[in-house]
Amino acid sequence: MAMLCIASLPYFAFSQENGGLMSADTANMKKIFSTLKKIEFIGFSGYMQPQFQITQSEGAKSFNGGDFSSNTNNRFMLRRGRFRIDYAKFTNDALPKLNFVFQFDGTERGFTIRDFWGRIYENKLNYFSITTGMFARPMGFEVNLSSSDRESLERGRMSQILMKTERDLGAMISFEPKGTTNWRNHIKIDFGLFNGQGLTSTFDFDSHKDIISRVALKQTKISEKLWLSGSISGLFGGLLNLNGSTFEINGNKEYSLIKSTKIAPRQYRGADLQLRIPNKGKMFSELRLEYISGTQSALLNSTDTPVSLPITNGVATPFYKRRFAGAYFYYLQHIGSHKNQFVAKYDWYDPNKKLSGLEINEAFSEAEIKFNTLGLGLIRYVNENLKVVFYFEIPKNELTNKKEFKVDTRDNSFSTRIQYRF
Repeated sequence: MAMLCIASLPYFAFSQENGGLMSADTANMKKIFSTLKKIEFIGFSGYMQPQFQITQSEGAKSFNGGDFSSNTNNRFMLRRGRFRIDYAKFTNDALPKLNFVFQFDGTERGFTIRDFWGRIYENKLNYFSITTGMFARPMGFEVNLSSSDRESLERGRMSQILMKTERDLGAMISFEPKGTTNWRNHIKIDFGLFNGQGLTSTFDFDSHKDIISRVALKQTKISEKLWLSGSISGLFGGLLNLNGSTFEINGNKEYSLIKSTKIAPRQYRGADLQLRIPNKGKMFSELRLEYISGTQSALLNSTDTPVSLPITNGVATPFYKRRFAGAYFYYLQHIGSHKNQFVAKYDWYDPNKKLSGLEINEAFSEAEIKFNTLGLGLIRYVNENLKVVFYFEIPKNELTNKKEFKVDTRDNSFSTRIQYRF
């Protein structure tokens, strides 16, 4: 684009000197230069993730791209196909004034919008910004880590259930000083108001909103051998309870009516920490951990946030309140070169801390079962545009009195993924 501008300049100057450019042409040329100036601030990026997977049994349930079909234990799939357009405007001091982002995802399953947001920066103190539209909720670390940069194939079971699709419609104010050299340059604070249903619903089905806040320490050099980052975050919201009834596990390990409420609560509290240890050259070791616990109001047979108000045959159904907890741990290590990386990830999610093991019988659904998952992977960064991932995952369900889960289900999987990126 810059070359086009330079190539046009001699012609423009020569025509002006010789009177060969009429006023209309001059006006058109000014419009062209104005357009080119705008285009200079537009960026395009994207990535594609084709993959092959094989699992132990046909129809296995999976959090690595969704469940396998009933007659399939292996598959090719296009996990993600993202294309993103960014527009950025800067001050004369090269500080951001405005951002606009549009991103969609295209796979064999169709096309969906993933990001559609704008951000305005204040340029007096250069401390604050306001983001509005559809964007990632500011809750924890893994939810906000791009799928193109994440070392494991997918986010953990906990992240996928509590924050399905990661994005939501809302507005957020952020405190993130720019151009400073003191402690403020290491701090970021987000405070947002969101619909609450995320992209799983095409409309906001109640007036209740989620408040989400995160206080983060950006990656900071503690010593020559240690870089540190982390955050604490919380979500405080709920869903309209048309039925008015809320059930919870009692002392007899049964669901019982606890009270009538107009709002079914959703409250999460979490903390995360990342430690990076530089090795030789560009190599490093890294430890990551994140823990989230709280209250989730959902349906009898699912702990996912409902995509609509629960109504069966025209009658509103009650909510089921569960106290949950979950965490994940990463160990990352370069091997021999910064182009080779070993990944070990362990995550667990307990959807209902008041039920465990043999207390879960045929009266309950699998939504009450705790899972622990071990993932082991090897990544080859061929170049800045191409990486290859080999990943083996071993989910373990707790043993229960439910027929299907008296033993560990056969759902181990192996995946090979190639990521193309520009």
